Amino acid sequence: MTIHFIGAGPGAADLVTVRAARIIAASPVCLYAGALVPRELLATAPAGARLVDTADLDLDQITAELVAAHEAGLDVARLHSGDPSVYSAMAEQMRRLDAAGVPYDVVPGVPAFAAASASLKRELTVPGVAQTVVLTRTSARSTPMPPGEELAAYAATGATLVLHLAVQRMDALAPELAAHYGGDCPVAVVAKASRDDELVLRGTLADIAQQVTDAGVRRTAVVIVGRVLTAGEFPDSHLYSTTRCR
Repeated sequence: MTIHFIGAGPGAADLVTVRAARIIAASPVCLYAGALVPRELLATAPAGARLVDTADLDLDQITAELVAAHEAGLDVARLHSGDPSVYSAMAEQMRRLDAAGVPYDVVPGVPAFAAASASLKRELTVPGVAQTVVLTRTSARSTPMPPGEELAAYAATGATLVLHLAVQRMDALAPELAAHYGGDCPVAVVAKASRDDELVLRGTLADIAQQVTDAGVRRTAVVIVGRVLTAGEFPDSHLYSTTRCR
């Protein structure tokens, strides 16, 4: 039997892969990340499936559920919000499963930053403006950042910056980022991207913190910083150029 780590997407129930939908519909056990996984997606599990909300479980309890299902000969759909390749805590679960000799695989999903970009109708890599996207977060009550991964180091590059788990610290972060991007640099905050209650805030590093406070956004939000958000004058890419050798 196999544990399937599945990217359940940013919130909209139909933003999952065909493979993910097939596995969920066939798995008699489903572990999911609390309020971050849409109920509509859980409803596609088989009738009588064991549905386990992991919101209040620690790592040992989650591992015990996975191992028990494997020992009972049951496939498991282990749902993580967004894509499990970033900020999913999948690696520590895999380490436990490796030690227990339990097989698993991974099904990618739509990450929150991609859903946010779609809501903004913006490409994050625009020719002549920015060709690099940095995905990072900040330390608050979460795991400390490793040495050398300071936010200022990434901001100094001028790359498009995508911040996770940071919206609650915009009062402190906006001035820090403005020192590198400038206070007039465009910023967007997308809360609950792709959901019915999605909220989009657009502004600059000079005013975004106040907008976040006024809107009461405290979690489940992606912050995107960069000139790509308002870029209108930029060269066409070489991809479709008439000078490109085809």
